[in-house]
Amino acid sequence: MNTLSEQIAEDLRLRLAEGLPEEGLTLSSLAAEYKVSVTPVRRAVGALVEEGLLARAENGRVTLPGGGSTPRRMARAPQMPVTPDLEGALAAEILEGSLRGSLRFLREETTAQRFGVSRTVVRQVLSRLAGRGFLLYLPRRGWQVRVLDEADMLAYLDVREVMELRALDLAAGRLEREVLERMLAGNDPAAGTIDNDLHGYLIERADNPYIADFFERHAPFYHAIFDAAAPGARLTREMAVQHQDILRALIGEDWEAARRALVDHIRAQLPVVRRLMDSLNRDGSALG
Repeated sequence: MNTLSEQIAEDLRLRLAEGLPEEGLTLSSLAAEYKVSVTPVRRAVGALVEEGLLARAENGRVTLPGGGSTPRRMARAPQMPVTPDLEGALAAEILEGSLRGSLRFLREETTAQRFGVSRTVVRQVLSRLAGRGFLLYLPRRGWQVRVLDEADMLAYLDVREVMELRALDLAAGRLEREVLERMLAGNDPAAGTIDNDLHGYLIERADNPYIADFFERHAPFYHAIFDAAAPGARLTREMAVQHQDILRALIGEDWEAARRALVDHIRAQLPVVRRLMDSLNRDGSALG
């Protein structure tokens, strides 16, 4: 199965051939659209830049080559159905089942009937969700909801902490002050805004393919879990403050303070998810 960044690159090739507007090419907007972290989007865009299908301006922004025109030599990718509503609905359904500890299977035929689409469309959507870590494909049995429990979350956060701290160590000295200051401005507790680009930026600047591979394979599922668990304004403000603490330490090149703030931020996510899991299992309420 293709990696997440390869799937995104394939989809972008199709969209570029159909005339994707240049204003839709920022990493943050693409990450939000694909519901993933910036890291796989950054790698997908990098691959397209190497192919000449995209270009980078002097300021680092992604642009269309040739002054904004779609390159003639671009090969049209195989048609992939655009099903954002179906994919979003299934992702929310799977996340809720995961948090409840449901071992249910999603059947292609019944899912296609339920949403009024073909089995081919459902299979492609389920394959993409499996690539993002939401489902497990079991031969001759089908697509199983990936169950999240506390031990699983602890194991992920433990490895994430090690990997992200190592990324910070490797990235130290390679960080751009203007980028950090932009992220700092994007995390505004008073306005209730949050900028999550920090994590992907540290991983990119670490320039270690094994660290990048870990986050590309495992982070999309957990990012979706965290987003579902922390939708409230109070938690958004808390996360913005945590990001500010990390960024201010990085800007000041206080690496030990940055490490401590990063650890605090990562560990603060477990109790948030635990409360959501308890709430779902106690009162049966749905996500959102």
